[in-house]
Amino acid sequence: MTYIVVDNCIKCKYLDCVEVCPVDCFYEGENMLVIHPDECIDCGVCEPECPAEAIKADTETGLESWLEINTKYASIWPNITEKRDPMPDAEKFDGETGKFEKYFSEKPGQGD
Repeated sequence: MTYIVVDNCIKCKYLDCVEVCPVDCFYEGENMLVIHPDECIDCGVCEPECPAEAIKADTETGLESWLEINTKYASIWPNITEKRDPMPDAEKFDGETGKFEKYFSEKPGQGD
């Protein structure tokens, strides 16, 4: 099992999770984060830290595509370990449906 980031992170990108990760397995895109599944030690400390509830165990049903997305982008986006402010209007986008189709960006974030 590993933890993965799902679509509710898009356009929110709260960074509370990166501060608590003991193995620094978060990677930053322009408008979301991903977890590197091969680096995640399944400790689960990040999951309750996410205000958007966008971190899930990969054992939950229907998340196979998100495991692929996390795997792909963790290998090309920069590592992030320090908390910064969330995206502007994060609260407005929190909980919106269809965020991947509407807003997902393949562009990398700035990282540390």
